Formats: sequence, structure tokens, C-alpha cells
Amino acid sequence: METLYRTQADSLTDRIVDALATQGWVVVDDVFTPAEVQALREACLARWDGGDFRAAAVGKGGGEAVRSEIRSDSVLWLNEADDAPAITRYFDTMDALRVAVNRGLYLGLADLEAHFAVYPAGSFYKKHLDRFRDDDARTLTSVFYLNEGWPAGAGGELRLYLDADCRQSVDIRPQAGTMVLFLSDRFWHEVLPARRQRLSLTGWFRRHGGVMTW
Repeated sequence: METLYRTQADSLTDRIVDALATQGWVVVDDVFTPAEVQALREACLARWDGGDFRAAAVGKGGGEAVRSEIRSDSVLWLNEADDAPAITRYFDTMDALRVAVNRGLYLGLADLEAHFAVYPAGSFYKKHLDRFRDDDARTLTSVFYLNEGWPAGAGGELRLYLDADCRQSVDIRPQAGTMVLFLSDRFWHEVLPARRQRLSLTGWFRRHGGVMTW
């Protein structure tokens, strides 16, 4: 948990909490050190090369299905018991962030589910919300990028829609070390087609006792 509490950590968490309180989303680039980003990238690629990833699905439970016309990435779900030090540190750091956000915003965040995502060249994820229609547990989304030197024109941006009508948006380049946090039930978003392999680590902070909403 040291990462968020090193020098200027209070400034980092204050910036995150303040932005989430005022606009519901934030982009930061100093949650993890460059060495930590590189370690996560290497862990992701090692699992990719080892064949551990599976085609990503949409939906939940009995409605879960691979729909390549909606999303064409592959994912590997992670857990805190993973023996890779980089992954353990990721969960420790994110838990410290969870505590800070709860302290500032009283969101009741209880745990984190997370996966690596690899988008081969040409892959995308169409516009969607991160909260299931029958379960409101997912509360705060985190997307963390692992791509070194992502060039302009390579695509793969996260397009975050800022209004309910999806008329205003911001595109966020998937550069290593960049983290995007946003309220899961408020912001439609999509991943624009990537022109080269794109790596990310996506997490959802959840509340316990989610209720049926539809």
C-alpha cells in the first residue's frame, strides 16, 4: 500500500477525489511509477505469450456471450492471490485508492475485480456502460494503460462520453502510466479501433449488496 502514500500522495488522492466529486471522471498519470508500469506490462505479455487469455464476452450469467461485433479484445481475469509481485502490488495500490475514495466520497466501495485486456491490431469495443442492467454493484471504473510510446495515429483511444446524449466526448490516448477513473453508471464509453497491439488493465470497484435495477 506504500505507492499511494509516498511523497505527495495526499495531493494525488485529493486530486482524484475532487475530480470525481465535481465531474465524475478523472485522468491521472502518477498512480504507479514507471518501474511498476513496466513490471505490469511484462506480466501481461508473459501471460499473453503463455496462452492464458480468452476472447472477451459481453453480458453476465446466462446471458454472457462472445460477441466479436461488439468487442474483439481478449482478457485475463486477475486476483489478489496471484504470485506475480507486480499484480500483488497493483491490488495493494488500488486498495489504498479505494480507501481514500471511500473516505472522501462515501461510495461504499468494498472490493475490486480486474483483468488484463489485450487488443490485437484492428480490435475495438463498441459504446457501452460498465454497469449491468440487473446489478448495480459496479460503482467506479478504472482503466490503466501499459503501452510504451503509443504514437499519434495508432487509434485505440478511450472515448468517454460526457453527457447523457453522447454528444460531447473526450478521447484519451492509451499511453503507459495513464489511468482513467469514472463513475460506472454515468459514462458511456468505447475503445476506438487500435492499429497496433494495445494493453490495458481494467478494474471495477464494487459495492457489496448490489440491487436489481431492471
